[in-house]
Parts: sequence; C-alpha cells; structure tokens
Amino acid sequence: MGNLLLMFSIIIFACVLLDRISAKIGMPVLLAFIFLGMLLGSDGILRIPFEDYKFAENICSIALIFIIFYGGFGTDWEQAKPVALKSGLLSTFGVALTAFITAVFCHYVLEFSWTVSLILGSILGSTDAASVFSILRSRKLNLKYNTASMLELESGSNDPIAYMLTILFIQLLQSSENASNPVLLILGQLGFGVVVGVFAALIAIWVLHNILTEADGFDTIFVFGVALLSYAGAGAIGGNGYLSAYITGIIMGNSRIRDKKNLVHFFDGTTSLMQMVIFFLLGLLSSPSKLPGVAAPAIFIFLFMTFVARPLAVIAILGPFKSKVNQIALVSFAGLRGAASIVFAIMAVLGSELDENLFHITFFIVLLSIIFQGASLPKIAKHLDMIDHQGDVMKTFTDYTEEVPVQFIQFTIPEGHSWAGRTLMDIETPPETIIVSVQNESGTKVPNGQTVLNIGDKVILSAVVPEHMTGTMLSEIHINKTSSYIGKAISEIPTDDDTLIILIKRGDDVIIPNGNIVLNEGDMLVMNSVVR
Repeated sequence: MGNLLLMFSIIIFACVLLDRISAKIGMPVLLAFIFLGMLLGSDGILRIPFEDYKFAENICSIALIFIIFYGGFGTDWEQAKPVALKSGLLSTFGVALTAFITAVFCHYVLEFSWTVSLILGSILGSTDAASVFSILRSRKLNLKYNTASMLELESGSNDPIAYMLTILFIQLLQSSENASNPVLLILGQLGFGVVVGVFAALIAIWVLHNILTEADGFDTIFVFGVALLSYAGAGAIGGNGYLSAYITGIIMGNSRIRDKKNLVHFFDGTTSLMQMVIFFLLGLLSSPSKLPGVAAPAIFIFLFMTFVARPLAVIAILGPFKSKVNQIALVSFAGLRGAASIVFAIMAVLGSELDENLFHITFFIVLLSIIFQGASLPKIAKHLDMIDHQGDVMKTFTDYTEEVPVQFIQFTIPEGHSWAGRTLMDIETPPETIIVSVQNESGTKVPNGQTVLNIGDKVILSAVVPEHMTGTMLSEIHINKTSSYIGKAISEIPTDDDTLIILIKRGDDVIIPNGNIVLNEGDMLVMNSVVR
C-alpha cells in the first residue's frame, strides 16, 4: 500500500512539473500527461502492467462527470447567450452529422462494417471540453465574434450526444432482445437528463441559500455531491447523466451563490486533477507497440475528420447564420478530440465483441488531434485574423477573476454614532468609499440614498485594495459600443434592489462611482450583489 501511494504521489508531482514545462515549450499539457502514462506503461521504462479496461472506464467516467459539470459551471451564460443557438446546433446536429460523414468514409473507403463505422463515428463525433478549455485558458486565446464562448458551450455540451449515439450503435451489435427502441432511448436520455439536471440545480441552490448559509467548507462538499447526484440520478431512471451534470453546472454557475469564487477555485483544481488522472490512465492503458498497426486507418480518419467531416458539419450549421468565413474555418479546425472519445471507445470495447484495435485507433486519433490541432490552434487563429486584442477569454467564464483594487470594510453602528438615525444621503463617508450593504435583523439589503441607518446595523463599505467579504458577490459589466448605457449617468442606470455599481475601471483609472458619473464606451463596471 505504501509503495502504491508513493508511486501515485510521484506521478502527481511529475504531472505538475510537466504542466510547467509544457507551458514554456508550447506543448499542450494534456499531451504531456498521456506521454507520461505511455512512458510508465507496459511498453515503457517501468513496464507497469495495466490492461484493466473496466477499471479505467469507471475511473475516467467519474472524472468526466466533474469535467463536464465544471464545463457548465464555468460558462458565463450572458457571454454565451448570443451564440447559444449556434453552439446548441453544433453540439447536437453537428455531432450527429460529423459522426455520419465519418462513418460513411470508414465504411466505403476503409471498408469497415456499417456498425463498426457508425460506432467509430459516434465515438469521435464530439469535441473535447477538457482539451478546448485547457487551450483557451492556458494560451489566453481571445477570439473575435464571441467564438470562444461558442467553442466552450459546444465542447461542454456535446459529449452527451456522442454518448447516446455510441450506446445506440453498441446495442445494434447486441441481440434484438436486449436492444432498446432507438427512439425511446434517445427521448429518455434527453428528457430525463434535462429534468434531473434542472431539478438537481434548483434544489442545490435552495439548500445553499437556506441551509448552508455559512462558508464553513460544507458548501463545497455539498456541490461536489450535487455533481455526482445529477449524473447518478439521471442514469438511474434512464437519462443521460453527462447531460444532467452539464445542465446542473450551467444553472448553478450562473446563479447567485454565496462564495462562488471559492467553489470555482475548488473545481478548477479538481478538474485539473481529473484531467491528469484521465490522460495519464489512458496513456498507461495504451500499448505503444500496437499503435503502428493502426496508424494507417487512424491517420486517414483524422485527416478526413479534420479537413472534411468537421468542416462540412460546421458549414452546414453556421452557414445559414451568415457567419464569417474565418470564424467557420477556425471553429472547424478547433474540433479537438480528447478523453471523452477514448472513454467511449473503452465502453464500446467492453460492451461489444469489438477488439482492442478500436481503442487504439481512437487513442491514436486523439494523440494526432492534440499534437496537431491543439498545438496549432493559436497560430491558426492568428493566421485567420481571429485574435481579439481587446478581449479577454477569461471573461467568458462565470468566476470573477480579475484583480480589482477593492476591499470591503465592515463595522456595526454603535449607540451615539453620528450616522445613527440618518439617511445615506445625509451622511459623509470617508473619501473613495461607498456603502454597499446594510445588514440588520430584517436581513441584508443594498442601500440607496433614502436608506436610514440605525444603531446595531452592520454596514459594509468598499474601498481600495482587494478582499473577499461573505455575503457579497462581484460581477462585471463591460460597456461596449452597442451598450445602451453609453452617455448615461449612473443614476439613470436601472438596477434591481440587490445590486449596486461599486467601482468603474476606465483605462488605468479606478473610479468610485456616484450618481452623476457618465458612462463611456470601454468602461468596466464592478457590480455588487447581495447573496440571500
């Protein structure tokens, strides 16, 4: 046991080290994890014997739950909403079309059977969220026309469709007695997956707001359990667990949740670990000595998918929207294959009479995709003039990560204080500060000029230098050229009772707002929301 734990800890340290090295040399870090597994595997230097496909499937499937959940949790719906329809079509019809075109190629050119061709097309039909997210974040790939949000939403939501198609065609290899009705299977997977995902998210949000009201660490454990429950609950009644986990994530990630930033940090670390585990384990499971035997079909399929199948599917989806040619070209090239495809290949090998060559073909294609597409994506984006030099890809995620020079100051109004019994408009606050929250026995509220301060009220002010304060949640609004806020004073900006503009970033200047300040294009507003 001790030796096993020692080896496991050494592998984790090696993965972390590879993360740093790969960032410097420009190699996708996920590829480094795969190579480490191959290096230590049955054909590597340590020759660790590992051929347990069932164990690998179970571990990787669990890891995928958190990767897909966090894919939804971290996606900013406000940023993604303008491209949601396009992303939705790409993640459903785009996956199906890519799978079918690939299957036709495999059947007529490579002379695979129809069933094997359809299974292989389905396995490879989806783009990989872990790969896409990793490249966008690590390379700070700011893309024009909201393309980063489109790719995030597509890659985060398309694995369920590939999973359903894979299960459907695996059943075609089984006896008719065991096979499910395809229509009922798809409807059940989609319907129950959506229902359970929405239900789990709403219940979780209610619990966080009404029961887990203190930031004592249990909220993080609770959300961890919610991700598992959404997957298992949907699967128990015939729904798609991955779809359910994604929907739960995207609803929770775009809701007002106390201490969301801590949750983001936790799941960011968790999914990084899960990616290490998946890619290392799949590298360990592979047999490099068998790859030359499948190299020819794998290379042909990869080239066909990259330059024919995926582009045709993307053109069919985005063409009617009159998308820019350079955007269509980049989205076509960004169809990276990754861990999900290999996990689905393991499922196909275990669930049918197909031999291990299916796994190794898929594994080889994923390697080619990460090496060629992953490493080249930033250069291709630049060549296609798709880099947005004014944008920030990190803004497409729900967590507020930009360091803003704001801190929160909290104090309770004592008896005899000069503010007691007076309205906010009648008191003088310290320079460069603003009252953002007032808490008393009746609850917490965002104040306005008519709010009366009483003895015992807990007042929270914002000032310069960053700090986190329980009960507050920061978000951003960027004033672009299409914004209706341009030229308006802050007093003219409609906000609800729980939000307040607490800071304006204008270029390099930081402005503490008042009602008379007029907003300009390029301003970034920092909003405070009270989490109830």
